[in-house]
Amino acid sequence: MPVINILSFSCPLLLCAMGALYSDYAGILAIFLEGLVSFSAYFMFYFTVTTGSAALGMLFTSLICVASLVFFAALIEKLHANPFIGATAINLLFSALPSFFALQHFNNRGVLTSPAFNFPVLETKVFTVIFSLILLSLAFLFLLKTRAGLYIRITGSDSDVLTAKGVNPVLCRIQAWGFAAFFASLSGAFLCMRISSFVPGISSGRGWMALAAVYLGKKNPFRITISVLIFCAADFFAASIQNFLPSIPGSVLLSLPYIVILLVIGLERK
Repeated sequence: MPVINILSFSCPLLLCAMGALYSDYAGILAIFLEGLVSFSAYFMFYFTVTTGSAALGMLFTSLICVASLVFFAALIEKLHANPFIGATAINLLFSALPSFFALQHFNNRGVLTSPAFNFPVLETKVFTVIFSLILLSLAFLFLLKTRAGLYIRITGSDSDVLTAKGVNPVLCRIQAWGFAAFFASLSGAFLCMRISSFVPGISSGRGWMALAAVYLGKKNPFRITISVLIFCAADFFAASIQNFLPSIPGSVLLSLPYIVILLVIGLERK
């Protein structure tokens, strides 16, 4: 079922891209996505194992990610800090925390597995695709068809208009980062569910690819989706081809999605 495989492979990146789109509209690029995906993947594993419920694991993971990002966003706004530098610092923090917590909770900084964290492959793929499509559709409708979504869309470009209407653009920026954290938390959760384990560096560049997809898609939902599908098809191809051509160096296959990104960006600029 190659279609289901590619779609399920694409869902984590699509969710990340949605978070990047919200933050980009608000004028504060979500550079923290890469680290937050790994952070959320770890806590999805931790909460699922400790509670015995994947639903509770996903819920608690989303809550801790959103609360953390809302706190940092509010702190950056209060201190009038540079959001680019702040987001970079947040990314570094969240990239390092999974290793620290894994050592504290499981005395292991490597791959984490547990009988309590085991998901059937096909059912997980189908659930991931259906849940992601529903959520992404609702997210697009909220962003494009509601007043709150309109406020987010003009925060980065016309914040003076919001101020004139009595809407605080600071709250819109904080809200946008909260949405980005929510989508990143689900992205990380789905990644570790797909392999029934937590692996250090599980995000594998998806946070950066999400930012590239928003750039290439020029904030157009259809173009963003096409960009993500291209990236993920290359990633899926790289993950599968070594089974048939083992002589190809692994380093070349790992770099294939990023080569595709550079090619697409180069073609886009022509």
